[in-house]
Formats: sequence, structure tokens, C-alpha cells
Amino acid sequence: MNWLRAAVLGANDGVVSTAGLVMGVAGATTSESALLTAGLAGMLAGSLSMAVGEYVSVSSQRDSERAALRQEQRELAEDPEAELAELAGFYRAKGLPEPLAREVAVRLTEHDPLAAHAEVELKIDPEELTSAWQAAWASFVSFTVGALCPLLAVLLLPSSVRAPATAAAVLCALLVTGLLSARLGGAPPRRAVLRNVLGGGLAMAVTYALGVGLDAAGV
Repeated sequence: MNWLRAAVLGANDGVVSTAGLVMGVAGATTSESALLTAGLAGMLAGSLSMAVGEYVSVSSQRDSERAALRQEQRELAEDPEAELAELAGFYRAKGLPEPLAREVAVRLTEHDPLAAHAEVELKIDPEELTSAWQAAWASFVSFTVGALCPLLAVLLLPSSVRAPATAAAVLCALLVTGLLSARLGGAPPRRAVLRNVLGGGLAMAVTYALGVGLDAAGV
């Protein structure tokens, strides 16, 4: 789930940011070399930025998880009886009667006390900590893939239809990433898609208008 989330967000950011960049340049010039340079630079910068950001964010989360596990391990070593009573209390709070809650706590403690407490108290699986490198690579690759959609569209289409056709391709891509993000998050798809499409459309409209204005001003 961690790398899937990073991949979908990375692809969405790649589509929107690169589309805004190339549409702004397309509004100012029809030069394919300028479009290619701007698009490739934006794609590489964005991919690296997303990867570094995910790595730092997930590394911080992993450090916090490890610190919490070390703290729990110390508590188990210092006062196992209190920790057992605490674990039983969690299961009582979930609706189990006292004898059964105690029995479940004892059985789980006999098997793996740290895993039992981590799951109930910390919502962490000690064997499945978040991977910073996995998230970073997922973000890097997905941003690049997302960025290729507007970049290829603006380079391969004739200049006469470049702006509207690129915008259409980008909006279709945003529809897909909106559906995927809604499915991963369990949110209503209509709202997620609408948010994605409107946000991306606004970004392209603003940057394209800026490019046209700069071109008209002779900048």
C-alpha cells in the first residue's frame, strides 16, 4: 500500500506539473526544441524532487516506528505483568469478556509479545516497516511515467492542435489517476476525479495564458 500510494501520487504530480510547464512554454513559442528542453528538465527535476521527498518522509516515519518499538520492548522487559494486563485491557475494550481477554493476551504474549503489543497499541507490524527506498523509487518512476503523457502529446501533435489536444490527453490521464487514488483511499470516485480534472485543467489554463501573455509582450 505504501508504494502504491506513492506511485499514484507521483504519477498524478507528473501529469499536472509537466502539463502546466509545457503548456506554458507552448503558449509562448512553437519551438519544439524549447518544448523538449523545458519538458525534459521539468520531468527530471520533478522525478528527483518527488523521490527525495518520499525518501525523507518515509525515513522519518520509519525512524518513529523503530523508536516506538524500542520503547515497547523496554517496557516489556521492565514490567511484563503490567504489559500483559495492558494488553488484556485492550481486548476487553474491544468487547471480549475478562477471562477471554486475559487468555488471548497470554497466548499472544507467549508467541510474540512485541508483535502483540505493536499491533494493538502502535498499529505497527515489526516485520513490515515502511520502506523509504521502495517509496522513493515508486515516486521517481511514476512521476516520470505521468510526465511522459503531456510531454509526448505536446511534442508529437501538430502545432495547429497542440494546445487543445494536449489538454485533452492530460485530462484523460488525470481521470485515470483520480479513479486510482479514490480506489486506494476508499473515497467516492466522482469527487476525486472532479478534483483532479478541475485542478489540472486550471493549472494548464493559467500557465498557457501566462505563456501567451509573455509572447504577446515580446518577452
